[in-house]
Amino acid sequence: MGDVVGLGKFRKARTRVEDKKRAEENRVRFGRTRAEREAAEKEGERAARVLDAHRRDTPDAED
Repeated sequence: MGDVVGLGKFRKARTRVEDKKRAEENRVRFGRTRAEREAAEKEGERAARVLDAHRRDTPDAED
């Protein structure tokens, strides 16, 4: 006959496994570091400045 083990131990172990799985999914989904987010933001701002610098001014149509 086996040893008597409390069910709480198995429930906690199952919860830990589920939490690790959820954490892994979140790392994949939201896993950009602060430096990566800031670099992407700066690159977007730079691209917008370059685009604005190359924009042509259209004459106003007052005729």
